[in-house]
Parts: sequence; structure tokens; C-alpha cells
Amino acid sequence: MTKQLAFLAVSSIVALIVSGIAAAAGSNCKLVRIEEWPVRLVNNRLLIDGAINDEKIEILLDTGAMRTLIFRTAAKRLRLETRPARGLMFGVGGETKVETAEPNEIRIGQVAHKGWPMFVAGEHDPGGNVALILGEDFFQQADVEFDLAHNAVRLFQPLDCHGASLAYWASGTAGEVEIERVRESNPQIILPVKINDQSLDALLDCGAAVSILTKAAAARLGITPETPGVVRVGSVSGVGLKFVSTYSAPFQSFAIGNETIRDTSVLFGDVGTDSSHAVRGSVMRYKVGTPTGMILGVDFLKAHRVLVSHSQRKMYFTYVGGPVFEGAVAPSESKQLSPNPRSIN
Repeated sequence: MTKQLAFLAVSSIVALIVSGIAAAAGSNCKLVRIEEWPVRLVNNRLLIDGAINDEKIEILLDTGAMRTLIFRTAAKRLRLETRPARGLMFGVGGETKVETAEPNEIRIGQVAHKGWPMFVAGEHDPGGNVALILGEDFFQQADVEFDLAHNAVRLFQPLDCHGASLAYWASGTAGEVEIERVRESNPQIILPVKINDQSLDALLDCGAAVSILTKAAAARLGITPETPGVVRVGSVSGVGLKFVSTYSAPFQSFAIGNETIRDTSVLFGDVGTDSSHAVRGSVMRYKVGTPTGMILGVDFLKAHRVLVSHSQRKMYFTYVGGPVFEGAVAPSESKQLSPNPRSIN
């Protein structure tokens, strides 16, 4: 029922805005803009305005979260009636029990949705007036553009766009990479990357403030907390109560599509297991026998203009400037490494 209502929530917006954008010269392809949200970056979190039962809230956009949910502290603050649900949510810092609630109305941007049952979870207060995580169960119904240089996130419905590039803003060739089929029961945006020429699966997660490797993936690349050049930089928290240490490690290269970053540093930490793990509600999936284990967060999205085409199973992107990975110690700051400059090809 939640999936069906999420689909209705998106499809009900289509009639409101019909702004056609030509996506490819010489073709009939058009993108119908469903919605455009002005977004705020607060501590590298993507926030938009909304309301629950006419009380103003902030909404955290999180493509890494498989399910849209209300934070438990917010449910109490908004005086929502909750009921226990079966099962637990496992994530960074441990586990959290799951409840359900049925607000009378949820407003996302300018559009109101009624009768939308919600999960309630989380052991930490997210801070500010953040009450709701908008997850990939919502986003999977549309093509999604992240244009953070202009503080905008846009939802599109493509028309007659099979085989056409949807990077409508690009004057030249845009990078593109295939994404795995998004499963309705387990929606995630998974795409291939390479670190030091070794292939990994990455999760595109706009709910993660910074990009990070799992500790297991780093180990497969020969990196541990004891490796020369590795620096402990802090800790992260998720849906559980505990905090997880994070480290910065130097790498020779990171590649995605036609883009390569050389002599860079990336965070890693124990944010995954061989089953599933969550970061601020975002779940990292592992496939048996397949090298996986990276989250591409808001730092990556800030450095790029990105369109995730669920309809084509592709991600289009162009580099717009700035550091691709934040929060890590630059190689030049490590005494064990020479100060090689960062380059993007």
C-alpha cells in the first residue's frame, strides 16, 4: 500500500506543471517537468520545506533510503499517533524499532498528499525542524535532476526519449553510466565505479553528507586503519544509538563513466555488513560474490550536475567544479605521500 500511495503522490503532480524541455536535438524527446524544489544545503544535507498536518517541517531528501519515513522524535513533537510494526531497521550504530503512523496530510513542496501511511523510526534527533526522510520509494517513480549549483532538485517525466541523452543542459558530451534495475520492493540507485582500477558497486545517496567507502571494501583495496597514510577523521551516526569511526585514505584514482580523479582521498568506515546497513536511513546493499561498498553522497552531487533517469536506467552527469570528495584528508596533508595535485579528466 505504501508503494501504491507513493506512485499516486508523484503522478498527482504531473498535471500541475507541464513545462516541456527538449532533451536531444533532432529528436522528439521531451522532459515534462513534474516539480522543481528549491533546496537548502545545511551541513551537506538537502532540505526542502513541507508540512505534516499543517505544521511546518523540513524534509530531508534521501535517495539512499529505501523507504520514506518520519523520525521518531518528530512524530512525538507533531503528536502523531503511532503503532508498533513488525521487524527492526538495522543501520550504523545498531538497530531501531519501527512503528507506523497515518498523518491526515503531508505536504511536500507545494503539493499535499492525503492518506499516506508512514514508517516511524530512528534513535537520534536529526536536528533543526527535520521531520521526514523522502526516500527512493518516492523518487523511483520519476527521473530526478540534482542541480545544486542552482539550489534546485527537479522531477521529470520523459516522453519519447528512448535512446536520447537526457543531459539537456550540457553543451558538450556528458558523462553517463548505467544504473541497475531499481526493484520496487528494494529501491536503490546502484551504479559502477572504479577505485585504483578495481570495480565496485556504489549507492547514489543524496541523504549522505559525504561519500564513504565501507570498511570491508577498503580492506579489499588493501586499506585498513593501520595502513600508512590513513588518518582517523571523526565518526558518523545512523539510525542506531552508537557512533562509527571514520578514516581518510589516499587512493591513486577514482573513476565513474568518462571521469577520472587522480591522487585523491576518500573516507571509509564500518558503514556496511554482508547483509545490509543503514546510514541516516540509507541502506547499503551487498551482493554475494560482487565487489561492492561505496556511497556517493552530497559532496559528489555538489561537484556535478546529475540527472538520474529511472526510465532509461542511466545516470547523466557533468562536472561543475569544486572537490568531489569532502571530509577526507588531502594526500598532500599526509606525511607518507607526496603532494600530488588533484586532476579531473
